Amino acid sequence: MDLVIGNATVITMNAKREVLRDAEVVIQGDRIVKVGPRKRGGKNGVRRFIDARGQAVLPGLIHSHLHACQTLCRNHADGLELLDWLRDRIWPFEASHDAQSLRASADLTFLECIRSGATSVLDMGTVRHYASVFESARDTGIRLVGGKCMMDAGQGVPAGLRETTEGSLAESIKLIEQWHGAENGRLRYALAPRFVLSCTENLLRRVQALAKERGVRIHTHASENPTECDVVREKTGMDNVSYFHHLGLLGTHTTLAHCVWLTAEEQRLLRETDTRVAHCPSANFKLASGTAKVPELMKQGITVGLGADGAACNNNLDIFVELRLAALIHLPRTGPTSLPAMKVLEMATLNGARALGLEGQVGVLQEGAKADVITVDLSRAHATPNSQDVVATLVYAGQSQDVRDVVVDGQVLMRDRQLLTMDDGQIREAARVASARLVAQLD
Repeated sequence: MDLVIGNATVITMNAKREVLRDAEVVIQGDRIVKVGPRKRGGKNGVRRFIDARGQAVLPGLIHSHLHACQTLCRNHADGLELLDWLRDRIWPFEASHDAQSLRASADLTFLECIRSGATSVLDMGTVRHYASVFESARDTGIRLVGGKCMMDAGQGVPAGLRETTEGSLAESIKLIEQWHGAENGRLRYALAPRFVLSCTENLLRRVQALAKERGVRIHTHASENPTECDVVREKTGMDNVSYFHHLGLLGTHTTLAHCVWLTAEEQRLLRETDTRVAHCPSANFKLASGTAKVPELMKQGITVGLGADGAACNNNLDIFVELRLAALIHLPRTGPTSLPAMKVLEMATLNGARALGLEGQVGVLQEGAKADVITVDLSRAHATPNSQDVVATLVYAGQSQDVRDVVVDGQVLMRDRQLLTMDDGQIREAARVASARLVAQLD
């Protein structure tokens, strides 16, 4: 066998949600071939062995909504609501990117994600240079579903982000042909119209047709902010989700970020079309957007994943922060048992896989699934003493610094906190230089 992670408490996230004590995960190539009791009698035939004694082993965590292009703008876009934040800081910043700066931003993003135990991300880029993000994911080893931002309309859009409908579609098709399914399927494309206010109806209709033709996802924003919702109604005569439904964009192939301000009718549409939602609690708080009704959505059977959004509105990309926040912020309104720890962990694993269109492949430890696995040390002071409920310990007390090992597609990306596919210091220095150059253009 290529790799065995043994002597561990294994949180499988399988159909029975089994938690196995003194168990092992056996990996061959890019797949899991066994999850079960530890094999006695040595390591015969094992090429690599990770002793995870005292640790939890679980599926790699999944960001269902991310903006790798915004990471260099961290700590430079504070104290604004959504539309002002976009027009005054983020759009000018994104417009300033070149291929080199976008690569630096993506490298820093994936460095932070991997260090905090995230193995898969659904990413929306800026309008241009998205190949740099795919190149970063290719080299760092993370699993990426992503695409260039599409913007053929909008008020206050800088010249560097303006594009025609035809140009937006042509660039997207070029990227699909180059990257969709690359690296053994680890890289996949998602069409990414930014939101209703920056896209013509023609573009959105053609995105729907192109997604169906090419078999790719649609990833966009919806109902994040009250002012945004008001302007969408003025523009279209409909609410965000209702408008997307009118254009045929909803369905299992679509993930909508935020969905904070949904009407009862929009919730019904999400449920009936099985459209996926990405909950971004830190970003929604920081931009003063509000709190999505996640317990109610999940009770209806709507798939809700978890994401950090961007470092410009968070200001970190730590999935453990989002786990804890998602577990806590809804309880004062809906009650202490309305969102148990296991349901929250599902958001970052099973539901994340559904949000990326990868259900059954990632987000679960079972035979035949992709070998995306992390180990988490539960012996440190902030997790001591451990509860018998190891999932609750992870969700309420776990921290990103507890992640010891990260495996994606069978490749070890981090071993005992040491990164194996990237140079931490070099990436941080390149990010500092590129950020200083870009931010200088904003001030």
